[in-house]
Amino acid sequence: MQYMLTAQGVCRAFPAVGGGEFLALNNIDLRAPTGKLTILKGRSGSGKTTLMNILSALDPPTRGSVWIDGQELTAMSEAARTLLRRTQVGYVFQSVALIPMMTALENVEFALRLVKFRGDRRARALECLKLVGLAQRAGHMPQEMSGGEQQRVAVARAIAHKPKVLFADEPTGALDTMTGLQVVKIFKDLCASEGVTIVMTTHDTGLMDIADAVYELEDGEMIHAETRE
Repeated sequence: MQYMLTAQGVCRAFPAVGGGEFLALNNIDLRAPTGKLTILKGRSGSGKTTLMNILSALDPPTRGSVWIDGQELTAMSEAARTLLRRTQVGYVFQSVALIPMMTALENVEFALRLVKFRGDRRARALECLKLVGLAQRAGHMPQEMSGGEQQRVAVARAIAHKPKVLFADEPTGALDTMTGLQVVKIFKDLCASEGVTIVMTTHDTGLMDIADAVYELEDGEMIHAETRE
């Protein structure tokens, strides 16, 4: 099995009250299979969002190493990490943060303009809306769509520039169970159709069976790891 994303011995420390340090993450090892869905499971405060920020090159670890597609993030300059985030990484958050005065199509197309996408931006934006089942809603404004539809537009926006890895932090947290399952099903379909590697955080145990790999965190420690062939 090939792995798009690897973390080895990752620690994240913060200054502790009264001196010393507080370890938010302690010696984390992780491997996300290429073109598959990996879920980071854990309760609030377990460290999963801190780990996600490190894996996605938003924050550096205090110790340890992270690789994306063979590139060691922890050995890169800040400029190189910024370029990698812009060109090879996509992000989906619980808060969809769509631009309210733009249609679904315009929101996705605008994201392509920001990354200086070369090609037919409008055609690619429409293609991505089709991938998430929203081609018929392309001309609608965010306030005219349900929460689940807005989240699917956010997914389309995140994959539009064809990233190698998509990070999704609690993307189903504000959705009901059925809508959340629909979003995760879309993630699985995107792994197959776009070849993107997806890493998402959740505390919803009902989603675990859908993942290709599951890692569980508790108090900054990795307590369970499972990869399914």
